[in-house]
Amino acid sequence: MAIFAFSVAPLGAGESVTDSVAEAVRIVRESGLPNRTTSMFTEIEGDWDDVMPVIQRATEAVGAGGHRVSLVLKADIRPGATGELTGKVERVERRLAEGAAEM
Repeated sequence: MAIFAFSVAPLGAGESVTDSVAEAVRIVRESGLPNRTTSMFTEIEGDWDDVMPVIQRATEAVGAGGHRVSLVLKADIRPGATGELTGKVERVERRLAEGAAEM
């Protein structure tokens, strides 16, 4: 299992890339895999064989129309771990709350 964070955008498509990015996010959400989108990245959790085709389809959708595409991809590979898309953040939030209680 792994969490993959990726950012994909067309190059040379003008100032706004909202429509292209929205299409990529739609593809991720329709995959059924755990995911979350922030202002900079979309994160998706699953096995390599399940996640990589989704990222590929999202990238190809952004490149529709012959645009050059920029793809940034980062992975946290942790065999056997599941639920880390939210688990990692929850652990940090708990630690912060413990620290606040000590003050």
